[in-house]
Amino acid sequence: MSLISVNNLTFGYEGSYENIFENTSFEIDTDWKLGFIGRNGRGKTTFLKLLMGKYKYSGSITGSVNFDYFPFETNRELNTIDVAKNIIAPFSAWEEEMNRCIDENTEASMLRYGDLLNLFIHNDGYIIDELIEKEVRKLDVEPDVLSRKFGTLSNGERTKVMLAALFLKKNNFLLIDEPTNHLDQEGRKCVSSYLNQKKGFILVSHDRHFLDSTVDHILSINKCNIGVQKGNFSSWQENKDQQDNYEILKNESIKKEISKMEIAFRRTAGWSDMVEKSKIGTHVYDRGSVGHKAAKMMKRAKAIEQRKEKSIDEKKKLLKNIEKYDALKLIPQEYFKDVLINADNISLSFGKRKVLNNISFTVKRGDRVSIKGKNGSGKSSLIKMLLGEIKCYDGTLNIGSNLIISFVPQDTSFLRGTFQDYIESENLNESIFRTLLAKLDMDSEDFSKNLEELSEGQKKKVLISKSLSQSAHIYIWDEPLNFIDVYSRIQIEELIKTFEPTMIFVEHDFTFSENIATQFIEL
Repeated sequence: MSLISVNNLTFGYEGSYENIFENTSFEIDTDWKLGFIGRNGRGKTTFLKLLMGKYKYSGSITGSVNFDYFPFETNRELNTIDVAKNIIAPFSAWEEEMNRCIDENTEASMLRYGDLLNLFIHNDGYIIDELIEKEVRKLDVEPDVLSRKFGTLSNGERTKVMLAALFLKKNNFLLIDEPTNHLDQEGRKCVSSYLNQKKGFILVSHDRHFLDSTVDHILSINKCNIGVQKGNFSSWQENKDQQDNYEILKNESIKKEISKMEIAFRRTAGWSDMVEKSKIGTHVYDRGSVGHKAAKMMKRAKAIEQRKEKSIDEKKKLLKNIEKYDALKLIPQEYFKDVLINADNISLSFGKRKVLNNISFTVKRGDRVSIKGKNGSGKSSLIKMLLGEIKCYDGTLNIGSNLIISFVPQDTSFLRGTFQDYIESENLNESIFRTLLAKLDMDSEDFSKNLEELSEGQKKKVLISKSLSQSAHIYIWDEPLNFIDVYSRIQIEELIKTFEPTMIFVEHDFTFSENIATQFIEL
């Protein structure tokens, strides 16, 4: 056990008007399993890169561990076993350390050289291979995957292999940045179970169910600070709600007190002035007594004023970290028939590989259909069939005539150019589109960026806002929530439950799917 201490951390990107972190200080324990949460664009990935030493900053970050960041680029042409070995102990690192021992040429350094040589031989032989094979099995990865080229692995398999290799390294503290984005629900359960056996990591995730089953502390980037709290996401949310409610009630109470004190101050100060003025004239026999009374009233007025100022200062400390988000709006069109889509015994094959096998379902007005299945089970292929992109299949697929579909794709890499270019090319209502993005916490500064410069979460918000600004009969969304922050997910959930649009969606966020789906298609 050791501590990572952050003291007076201040950082901002060059050209930005505001710092992302300003005199931020906190401590975390290297044995903790930390869930790292916060709105998109608040600086979660930036903070992880600061820990990695990628940017210059003022203040200090100290700790006795090495940091490793996930995900990272690696050579996809290598065999997977070699990729894993290189993660655990890169050849260049061995070579550099062994050469340093030779250059020192002391008894201690030569003993160290012998130890390194022994370890290197093991690393190049069977011991390290067996360790890697044993570790990836814990993540339900078959050993034969290790002999394949890394580039041929699915995104989920790559995630699991890289995590297994990183956890085999010694004295490292893992910075795991959104590992669930390419994992289906079974994959998320598997990774969660694996991480439960480990310690010493920061996990960035917006999946509430995944966080609840994985972490024992929450590190949250709030509006005005970074907070650390023991517990999982649900306990953090409960405490946050209680604190927010307390501050709202306290704020209202102080407002009433200030209002009363302002009235009392004006009344007392007015009386003091009246008494002071009464000293003037021949009718006053004891001007000293009158002056004393006026001074006493003025003293009371000043005391009230001081209490008021103190209450105002107390009020200023409240509500700073309350996440305000406005309700989103949607205007779905009502289709003229009850049934929008009917599929009967749909089958699809690519060569000898059967992707879909005798799938049947009906989508009626108001249905919200969740397509579930493992990675590679044909979910995206089924969506492409519904969109008319795949036309050759077996079975019958009837899609209502003149059906208006609004689609959110998985991929964001095609987003290029300015916001204005995008608005015009998609023929969007600019006012509605920008309002939706603002309600999803898109900062006004971000509208001046090109779309390719946005974070992945912000790009997803662009696609979702585009869909929500369209009036359609049915909304088809393919993994819309990848990289989307928790608060935005809750906003979108509430929108769907309020307006009840007809939907077909693929989403591996268990909580989201359970909250909004009325029907499930299991592939």
